[in-house]
Amino acid sequence: MYPTPRPHDLLWGLRSEHLAQEAPAWARAALGGHVPVVVRRAPAESGWVAVGIRGTAREQRHATWMRVSDVSHRVSPQAVARAGRWRSHAQPHWPALRALSQLAPRLDTLGLAWGVTGSLGFELASGLSAVHPASDLDLLVRAPLPLSRAWAQNLCEWFDGVPARVDLQLETPYGALALREWASGATRVMLKREAGPVLVGDPWAAEQAVA
Repeated sequence: MYPTPRPHDLLWGLRSEHLAQEAPAWARAALGGHVPVVVRRAPAESGWVAVGIRGTAREQRHATWMRVSDVSHRVSPQAVARAGRWRSHAQPHWPALRALSQLAPRLDTLGLAWGVTGSLGFELASGLSAVHPASDLDLLVRAPLPLSRAWAQNLCEWFDGVPARVDLQLETPYGALALREWASGATRVMLKREAGPVLVGDPWAAEQAVA
């Protein structure tokens, strides 16, 4: 039995026949090729998980749900980072790959679980082409305990020196927020939750996150 899927996990096992009749043809074709789906942050009934299907074109994104019992394989963003497959990527000179190679050793020193998400995470986990020369580098850091704004500002300084734009999400116990927004000093920041986004002063305060 797999652990409960979390946002950004990649799941295998959803098949085209599981989709509703109105699902686009490209989504059915993708699943026919054994493409994984990505867990999204949205409500789901017990025993189900909200997922998104990626197509070959940027605009091809389809939101649906999957039975947890249908999951045949799961790869987390942290597992993508641990595997280190970017080191043998066919295009190591692309900015997102260069940025990841530069940042990975420093991220390992944080003492926090981190992972690769977005198009690069999808490609590294699945082997399916998704990255291009202009791709951003999307990252995730698990932040079970409060992190200071000064800490966030220091991390942003790391990112300012790499060749690709870096979008890092901090995953608190109650949702996710953008590192750059936390570093900005804004009084209230956007916390992405399963029930929808909410503005909070403290992303680690349960009473604010559930409001």
